[in-house]
Amino acid sequence: MKFFKVTATSALLVSALSFGGASAFAEETKTLDSNAIVKFKANENVVTPVDPENPDPNKPVVPVDPTTPDGKPNPGTAGPLSIDFASSLDFGENVISTKDEQYFAAAQKLEGGEEKPNYVQVTDNRGTEAGWTLSVKQNGQFKDSQNRELTGAKITFNNGAVKTVSKSAEPSTVVSSFDLTADGTGAVQNVVGAKAGEGAGTYVYHFGDAAKKAESITLDVPGATTKYADEYKTTLTWTLSDTPANN
Repeated sequence: MKFFKVTATSALLVSALSFGGASAFAEETKTLDSNAIVKFKANENVVTPVDPENPDPNKPVVPVDPTTPDGKPNPGTAGPLSIDFASSLDFGENVISTKDEQYFAAAQKLEGGEEKPNYVQVTDNRGTEAGWTLSVKQNGQFKDSQNRELTGAKITFNNGAVKTVSKSAEPSTVVSSFDLTADGTGAVQNVVGAKAGEGAGTYVYHFGDAAKKAESITLDVPGATTKYADEYKTTLTWTLSDTPANN
């Protein structure tokens, strides 16, 4: 009986010490906040062209210019508000006709031979979402090597639309169809406009889709116009201004 009592007492002492220890050594919880920051500034670098059908800046492309000997297009403009690329238009070699004729601009070729819609690419990396306006004008009528005009010739853009992967609101003004002045007076056409709160990031203004990429830009030439067996040329000037759309 004495042995039994000692054993029982010892067990009770151990149990009491265990519970008492858990209470005496409980951990205290402390918290402290630290900081994390990141800062952005306007991007002054030239932006490379993207695929007009999948305009992901992480997947740049190399367009081919059909009007230059080496196939290289004019370089894009630098700065946070930039025109990165504009397709040159090739209406092909055609037989002289006395009828009114319509010719189609060939699709935009990429290095490697893939064909895409003709397009103009712009980027707003100012970090302000202040809006912008894209415009275009024709710098005089088509002329041949002897400075003879292709009188009455008119370029028409159709199936214009905008694509982007940006989460900024898309430009609220997108002109789907427009003519450039047949008399070559160089009237400016405003074609895409972003209001304040719109248009941050990279956008492509493309003409047609996979099905209509080679029939969305036309050149109409009157049959009565005298045509010489020569190459006729003109230029288009695309302008991106920091003036926001006002509609």
